[in-house]
Amino acid sequence: MAQREFSIRETEQMSQSDIRGPSQADFARAFQRKASPIPAGDVGQGPGNMRADKVGAVVIGGDYQGLGIVRSLGRHGVPIGVVDDEISIARYSRYTTFAQHVSSLGDANKTVQALMEVGRKRGLQGWVLYPTRDETVATLSQHREELGEIFRVTTPAWDSVKWLWDKRNTYSLAEKLGIPAPRTWYVRELRDLDQIDGHFPVALKPAIKEHFSYATGDKAWRADSAAQLRQLFERASQFMPRDEIMIQDLIPGDGDCQYAYCSFFKQRQSVASLVTCRRRQHPLEFGRASTYVESVEMPLLEEYSQRFLRAIDFYGLVELEYKRDPRDGQYRLLDVNGRTWGYHTIGRRAGVDFPYLIFADQLGQPTELVRGKAGIRWIRLLTDLPTGVLGILKGKLNWQAYLRSLLEYDEEAVFSGADPLPGLMEIALVPYLSVKRGF
Repeated sequence: MAQREFSIRETEQMSQSDIRGPSQADFARAFQRKASPIPAGDVGQGPGNMRADKVGAVVIGGDYQGLGIVRSLGRHGVPIGVVDDEISIARYSRYTTFAQHVSSLGDANKTVQALMEVGRKRGLQGWVLYPTRDETVATLSQHREELGEIFRVTTPAWDSVKWLWDKRNTYSLAEKLGIPAPRTWYVRELRDLDQIDGHFPVALKPAIKEHFSYATGDKAWRADSAAQLRQLFERASQFMPRDEIMIQDLIPGDGDCQYAYCSFFKQRQSVASLVTCRRRQHPLEFGRASTYVESVEMPLLEEYSQRFLRAIDFYGLVELEYKRDPRDGQYRLLDVNGRTWGYHTIGRRAGVDFPYLIFADQLGQPTELVRGKAGIRWIRLLTDLPTGVLGILKGKLNWQAYLRSLLEYDEEAVFSGADPLPGLMEIALVPYLSVKRGF
């Protein structure tokens, strides 16, 4: 049965602090109204008409993901500033115009204050902002008006972003749209865990990951029994409110079962898109990051993803993560990231330069519809090598196939002969990165 497409962008009567799913009445109103398209360059457009050759970009967060943005824009001659609260490698790129260290990007008010100060002092009127972390996406979304006095904010408003920020929202909307997702339980008390008996193994994970991931360094915890789940639930309660704890059916399989739809989405259509398979990830089971990725053809995921993005009237760069359930063959939605993703540099090799496409759009330059080609491979050697060794030792990887894959990639995340210093600095920073981010 065909799914009806609708927009929930106009549910403005909902409180900005309400990050849960809409009521049935909200959906009824949304069905009766058509989404208004976003004019070219309208989202985040800074004041005044700037000449393209005078406008630059500010990358917020300078790890390998931010480095990819720097290189994408730098190849086109765009001046770039890197703002970070960590020691990061992007500042060492030949394409970086300036780097600014700030006290914290985890605090929204401090982030906004720091960006406004940098913008005023350096005269960055009309420059384009690029977030690389989810908490920065939330900050830019909720402070678009203030930041828009200086910058072009590519992050859409909170009435779109809230459906990404809180997985309770994400799964609620996915269900309404007929998009498969893992079975999920929401529990507030220990006694509520009894309803999960007989469904092991399960994963305990946060609805809002920043409240959990930074504190624990993990993406999720596995529970194979009621006793273990009870113990993990009590432990998780130390890091986040109980109503943010989700218990989810654990879909079998590692990274090679995970797929993603990547897009620059605008005016209810995908301007540029690419579908990928996460062949390897770190850690092996609950991967915080991809280590080896390949572009593939997957029309079903394009259909699911565009259905979701149209419903929230999304604008910008976005990645939707799925996992194929081998038990029934369903592709289930896991997560939605409203920013560049770690392996976004695979796009340039596949014919889709995501960061530059949205930069051009923000400056009112025309963009053509494009789909990335399949069969392009991306690797991050620093994390893939230990992942590969561990996979071989655990019998999950064939050593010959793994060694062959090290010779069959098109894009390395960091190392570049044209821009070598960030790669050298990443090696030097391994002890720091292993403590700070677990790579």
